Amino acid sequence: MKKLTFSLITFLSVLLISCNVVDDLLTFTINNQTSFKISTGFPLNLASEIITPDVTTNSSSEFENNNTKANLVKDVKLKELKLTITEPTNKNFSFLKSVRLYISTDSNDEIELAYLEEVNSTSNTINLTCTSDKLDKYIKAPSYKIRTKLVIKETVTKDIVVTSDMKFRVTADPF
Repeated sequence: MKKLTFSLITFLSVLLISCNVVDDLLTFTINNQTSFKISTGFPLNLASEIITPDVTTNSSSEFENNNTKANLVKDVKLKELKLTITEPTNKNFSFLKSVRLYISTDSNDEIELAYLEEVNSTSNTINLTCTSDKLDKYIKAPSYKIRTKLVIKETVTKDIVVTSDMKFRVTADPF
């Protein structure tokens, strides 16, 4: 009986480890980027919105480069979302109180993508907290929209251009 139990535990352990190895082999990252401008005269302490132009996903070529197809993609999640001030180069995020980013497509409802409450940064780069929502239908679409909701705590005296770098973790099904 002990041999059977030991054999069963060993078999299940090997099976579990091999499944994780297969998932790692079928997992890759898609990087996308978009920019938005915070204009002078942005209202203080009020939530205001900025909508970016459509972001082209190029997902079909990304899937092909990683030896898979859209219909085999089983899980897409946002792994990292970083905001960087690109203009003016000497500006930092000390003016910002909070930020939330949302994603949508023409055929899919808007959901929250990432956020950061109580921004307290003197850097020109901040990392947002990513939500755990599945993003398969957004990344498989030819393009998506990003809506940014900001609360500013200091007067903006010069237009600020912010670049949003997004890294999506994609896992494909082998079958």
